[in-house]
Amino acid sequence: MRILLLAHSFNSLTQRLWVELAALGHELSLELDVSDALTADAVRRFAPDLVLAPFLKRAIAEDVWRSVRCLVIHPGIVGDRGPSALDWAVQDGETDWGATVLQANAVMDAGDIWATAEFPMRAASKGSLYRNEVTEAAVTAVRAALERIAAGTAPTSLLQWVGSRGHQRPLMRQADRAIDWHHETTDVVLRKLRAADGVPGVLDRILDVDVHCYDAHPERLLRGPPGEVIAQRHQAICRATVDGSVWITHLKAVADAERPFKLPSTMVLRERLNGVPEIAAPAGAATDSTWSDLWYEEQGHVGVLHFPFYNGAMSTLQCERLTAAYRAACRRPTRVIVLAGGRDFWSNGIHLNVIEASAQPAEESLRNIDAIDDLALAILETGSHLTIAALQGNAGAGGVFLALAADRVIARQGIVLNPHYKGMGNLYGSEYWTYLLPRRLGAAGAHAVTEGRLPMGVATARQLGLIDDCYGTSAAVFLRQALEDAARLAVEDFADRMAEKRERRADDEARKPLAAYRAEEMEKMRLNFFGFDSSYHVARYNFVRKVPKSRTPSYLARHRAPQPVRA
Repeated sequence: MRILLLAHSFNSLTQRLWVELAALGHELSLELDVSDALTADAVRRFAPDLVLAPFLKRAIAEDVWRSVRCLVIHPGIVGDRGPSALDWAVQDGETDWGATVLQANAVMDAGDIWATAEFPMRAASKGSLYRNEVTEAAVTAVRAALERIAAGTAPTSLLQWVGSRGHQRPLMRQADRAIDWHHETTDVVLRKLRAADGVPGVLDRILDVDVHCYDAHPERLLRGPPGEVIAQRHQAICRATVDGSVWITHLKAVADAERPFKLPSTMVLRERLNGVPEIAAPAGAATDSTWSDLWYEEQGHVGVLHFPFYNGAMSTLQCERLTAAYRAACRRPTRVIVLAGGRDFWSNGIHLNVIEASAQPAEESLRNIDAIDDLALAILETGSHLTIAALQGNAGAGGVFLALAADRVIARQGIVLNPHYKGMGNLYGSEYWTYLLPRRLGAAGAHAVTEGRLPMGVATARQLGLIDDCYGTSAAVFLRQALEDAARLAVEDFADRMAEKRERRADDEARKPLAAYRAEEMEKMRLNFFGFDSSYHVARYNFVRKVPKSRTPSYLARHRAPQPVRA
């Protein structure tokens, strides 16, 4: 089919569907929902068989859904209606939920049902559920809907759907999210914070600052007077509840007009935290007892570094901490080191929000790139261990190329890679990509990938040679299999593998030192940061502040791409 994707933004679900539908052989184009007139023009230009809307914040115009079949993906079970579907499901503690594909009509979320898929709810944030369970259910439902359309099967009216538990629910407002710290339990507090994660956050007042709160985690070991900030760790704060406490990693200050975006909590509260103790995570503490954004564990010959940094962004400080932890892992008497990242993201490269908040964004950009390059170099120069980048979650920009520094790169089925930088104001990129990418794909392949600016599925990445393998239907299954593979590598021909690794690194270094690659990349990066072309700074500003795009990029809106001139 010719399918036009219509979306508020090119978010994770929209990217996943782009990958899936392209793999099925459909002809795709995308239009961002900027205006009704532009959407109608896109339909006229592309003449799609179907409009598919994975992520919208408003209804499709009537003249569009009357002219072409329009399917909408709703992140809820059949019959659920309203703009806060997943928010209510998380906050109310639903035990199972789903995603439904329905036909657009005059009533929001009330069209005929084409397909639905359900899943058991996990104790997690709205964003994590959306990127994992909701996305998988949506892909399943879209496939089923397309099969029904191809077979000529009619959809089912909502009124005829048997056993529907869904119902109309209102937009969730801050009054619905408000936390009573002196009476509500940790479980209730967590559900409220998790239901608001991503957007809009829970409005609260902390140390006399009005803030929106994001990314909460349970704490079972620390107690204090309910509502008080009792500890800080890794730039997060710990706030006491009536029966425990919670870590809140990110805040957005309501009155900070210069920094109206999420930042690590301690960057927002700053000197107000004077006297609040910095409490390190206990070594080897269970992750359900306390929280850390970086920890290490060992299983026999295998060491595993977990670094589930929020949204996959890696600040200068986080890169430095991860590099130190990696070097410590290299000193352990193990044979294989697995870089596991996090369930939602492996890495998305440098931390644009922290950079934007800096007094000197160009200088901080340079520091951040140097810090992530130091990590890549430490991995590349490891002569004591085999290294595996195990991508449980999505990866983008510098995060993809950082993964390539490992000896072996594996990924979970269903994640999406964005192996390019140019979308961020024609950023050149570093992380030794000019060495790592041609080594895997050749010069022509490297050029095609970095210039493509499109998301890539792991099956395509494996076929190209960008990664070595992909498997696992969930993050838990994938990580278990990855550790089993690592354990085999630690015993099967380990000495020969290490000898081959050292020899190859020595040969590559003799041909062209890593320092030369880094110097060349950083020369280009300095032009991005300090040169006359301010595209990177403008793109970063717009990205961090979520400035809506005024048009759809031509590499996505293929119906608007310039047509070749014919002789």
